[in-house]
Amino acid sequence: MDKSELSVIAGGLGKRGEPELDPEVELRHLRNLTTSLLGNALGTWSEIYSEFEGAVNYGPLLRPEAKAGFVPRCGWPEFLEKMWLLQHYLNHARRLCEGRD
Repeated sequence: MDKSELSVIAGGLGKRGEPELDPEVELRHLRNLTTSLLGNALGTWSEIYSEFEGAVNYGPLLRPEAKAGFVPRCGWPEFLEKMWLLQHYLNHARRLCEGRD
């Protein structure tokens, strides 16, 4: 099946008249959502870390030039936005795992 196609998910109505999904379907949705959030978090972390490459560190070693101060190539506003996004993705994934919306 092409991933762009939609499919019908079987379910019924719960005690309060709300849609109710099969527990296996709910778990699959939770896993897919969590996988997506953590993939976004890892991608954002990679973008943040790449800002340090060459300017602050060389592999696992700190460069002597790092003492002069760090200025991200993308600029401070974009760098801080990436930091905020990383926190947002991780916080949302944690809330999902804890069972909070």
